[in-house]
Amino acid sequence: MVMSFVEMRRVPSEWLQERLETIKQLKEDSLELYEVAKDKLTGEHYLHYAYIHKQIAAIGPESSGEESFHHLMPIDSDDVLGLVFGEQSFDYPEHWKKAFLRNGPDGDYVWFDPSYTEQESESEEIGASLQEQLLRFKQAPERSEEAVRKLLEELDRTLGRDDNG
Repeated sequence: MVMSFVEMRRVPSEWLQERLETIKQLKEDSLELYEVAKDKLTGEHYLHYAYIHKQIAAIGPESSGEESFHHLMPIDSDDVLGLVFGEQSFDYPEHWKKAFLRNGPDGDYVWFDPSYTEQESESEEIGASLQEQLLRFKQAPERSEEAVRKLLEELDRTLGRDDNG
């Protein structure tokens, strides 16, 4: 039975080279390439993004000063059609919201989940709000039991908790 890349933790680059075929090139310039690729064995589609990073500080005769990176995001058939017919945006990183393969250690590809960046941003906003609320309480003259209760309720609302904890 043929295993989907989605089921694997690490994917050897040789397997990708053997199994993927380009369905449609979406964009190419001297630094970037976007294309829709299909796994010949499973029929699964991927949005392939490749880019060249020019290393300005590369030193030594063995250093080429360029490094290439590849990302492969699984896409469903609706997305394939949207991309092929130019109805869907595909720019990295704005439209790469779900887990994708990217080239990693030892020539293998590994899964990367970009959702942590959204969670991180949301956590920073919540933290800033909590800090502001605590600062306002600290600067307020009243320290009654009622004032503390109101503060705790406000903090609970900020954290998205209901009255039952």
